[in-house]
Amino acid sequence: MPDTPKNLRSIDALLDIMSRLRDRGRGCPWDVEQTFKTIAPYTIEEAYEVADAIERGDMPALKDELGDLLFQTVFYSQMASEAAAFSFADVVEAICEKMIRRHPHVFAGADIKSADAQTIAWEEHKRRERAERTAKGQGLLDDVPLPFPALTRALKLQKRAATVGFDWRERERVMEKLEEEIGELNEALAQGAPKEKLTDELGDILFVCVNLARFIGVDPEAALTATNQKFTRRFAHVEKTIAATGHQLSDATLEEMDAAWDDAKRLERTP
Repeated sequence: MPDTPKNLRSIDALLDIMSRLRDRGRGCPWDVEQTFKTIAPYTIEEAYEVADAIERGDMPALKDELGDLLFQTVFYSQMASEAAAFSFADVVEAICEKMIRRHPHVFAGADIKSADAQTIAWEEHKRRERAERTAKGQGLLDDVPLPFPALTRALKLQKRAATVGFDWRERERVMEKLEEEIGELNEALAQGAPKEKLTDELGDILFVCVNLARFIGVDPEAALTATNQKFTRRFAHVEKTIAATGHQLSDATLEEMDAAWDDAKRLERTP
């Protein structure tokens, strides 16, 4: 029987496991055939599972999910090492150097007194790094990741553009723009516009909604997540209410479901 790593608390053990899984002769066929592109969706999924464990306050689950997320880094590093691109040690070195560079108040004696001041300094460091990339021909928005959830990416794009002054000056102008975009969607609907046009107009509305969220200090992804949870909670109440009458949900009238929905809202408002 093949031997297994003895010290399972060591990162070296995890690196060894990954190397064995990718062994062309004796490794796992599934792991061997994976590529950067095929693994990327799993990485996003694992990140969401980490966030879910945090949201639920489940520390044992968080430990497991963080392990899964760490394994993704090891997986990419192993594939990169096979291609002679970089190693896991290179990844560690790069992030260490970045953290030291972006925290001069900790590692270089700079004087930063508060978290707000650190946020400003952090953004300034990133601005200078982006300026260096721009000088090499990279666009300001080029490195905002495409796989981000659409609301998150819209927020990142807007914040990045705002760093060079491309931004609204007042919240009221954002509200006016939102009303304008809603009007354009209504006009497109009245004209019987094709789906592509409606998609474009709705996208404009959502983009402005993200801008509004930014102006009032709300994370749009968190806001929609909370609303999704609220909808799920209230709909569960509708299901229970209809079931209590001895009927199937599919047999209930819209009026009955609306009444149960209103009851769910009333219960939430009741102390």
